[in-house]
Amino acid sequence: MKLSAAWTTQPDRAESSGGYRHFVLLGQRGRGQERSAELQAVLDPGYRLLVPLGELRDRQAWQPGWQPLPQESGPADVPVLAGPIPPKSINSFNTSTDL
Repeated sequence: MKLSAAWTTQPDRAESSGGYRHFVLLGQRGRGQERSAELQAVLDPGYRLLVPLGELRDRQAWQPGWQPLPQESGPADVPVLAGPIPPKSINSFNTSTDL
């Protein structure tokens, strides 16, 4: 069976995948019912998983390809910035020598 080179865990499964969602396929291991895929986290190449092929075929757990992350909504009272905040000029600070 040819597998996709990229995989995404479903958001509710991120805890069982080390908190990572996007993975690349390194290879397959085993034979028959014991066959599994070795996946590597995109953001941490040192984090790897062995996922049984039966679980990888479960679309409630995994999706082939890199799926977009869901939009996270913050608390309603936190303002959303329209863009980057420009740095203050050094000249805008009070430089009074009266101490």
